[in-house]
Amino acid sequence: MAETATALRGKALLKKAKELANLPRRELAKACGYSTTTKGGETRVNLTDFYDALLDARGIALDPEAKKSTRGREASYRVSVHQNGQLVIGSTYTQAMGLKPGDEFEIKLGYKHIHLIQVDESEKDGETEAA
Repeated sequence: MAETATALRGKALLKKAKELANLPRRELAKACGYSTTTKGGETRVNLTDFYDALLDARGIALDPEAKKSTRGREASYRVSVHQNGQLVIGSTYTQAMGLKPGDEFEIKLGYKHIHLIQVDESEKDGETEAA
């Protein structure tokens, strides 16, 4: 079997899927490049590959080989503000980024977003010397 088109991945796949959301599933997968043509000229849509790529693009890994922790919740990449007004980022995310206790961030507020910018060690040293 030969692929009819290069399959989209990542942000390009999400963008195309959003643009063509009104299409049936098979047509959407085909438009995103998840189809093959047999020697006999028959087109086959690879829905499983398409769904796997969509999940991967959304940051959801379904790797059966990966060890799952029996403690706590799974990372959902969503948080909500607690009743005390705090926003907590769990250890799953900080471990994934390789952060350690004491790492510092600068907070930049936008209209509808918050940017956390990690402060470099050299910047922290410079502040200490200047103080």
